[in-house]
Amino acid sequence: MKIITFNVNGVRSALNKGLREWLIRENPDILCLQEIKLAETQLVEPVFDELGFHCYWYPAVKRGYSGVAILSKKPANQIVTGSGKELYDAEGRILLARYDHFQLVSAYFPSGTTGDVRQGVKYNFLDDFYTYAGELKKEGLPLLICGDVNICHTDIDIHNPKSNARTSGFLPEERAWVGKFIEAGFVDTFRHKVKDPHHYTWWSYRAGSRAKNLGWRIDYIFAANMEADALQNVQIHADVFLSDHCPVSLDLNL
Repeated sequence: MKIITFNVNGVRSALNKGLREWLIRENPDILCLQEIKLAETQLVEPVFDELGFHCYWYPAVKRGYSGVAILSKKPANQIVTGSGKELYDAEGRILLARYDHFQLVSAYFPSGTTGDVRQGVKYNFLDDFYTYAGELKKEGLPLLICGDVNICHTDIDIHNPKSNARTSGFLPEERAWVGKFIEAGFVDTFRHKVKDPHHYTWWSYRAGSRAKNLGWRIDYIFAANMEADALQNVQIHADVFLSDHCPVSLDLNL
């Protein structure tokens, strides 16, 4: 089973740049999207219907902002929107799909780059998401957490750790949270397989950052409640230019 997570920075924009054609080539079983930036999902759903996906959308209340989705070749047994926290749920940040033998979350963590208020929202979200994911883990089924976490974990996950040491997304408290999450039993599937640096999933549009590979690894697939050999190939698709992020894929054998 192939799982792909991708912050598309606008699903219509990504489709205009070739998302449909890329999905035909990759043929994922499940596609988790973040930043769909679309409330009128009926405008794009026929494209995914044609590719054989069952579409589960969770847009933000604010138009053109945030929102997540799970597109699945197999229908989910249950879809749960949100986490019961009004602020995050209004922003369309957490979507859960339950299947026979596993469950999967598409999540878009807040960014703190616009100032102290949003950084505070981000810290609150981290605390609440830790509890939310922990409760899912206790259910015992294999669990995948897919999405844009907006945090680089270690020095090798960011192009210039020294100059970004006080930048939201690489603050000590944020990095410590990722470490705590991993210690709680959530495997960073990419780092489970790949140990070397210079693998990134997001690049600024400024100063030719992507061409120079001056990026950040902030998109993850975490796994819990499964054997290590269930995690097969994990790949960052840095050659896919449909967004300021790139997709991350996992081949899963349960």
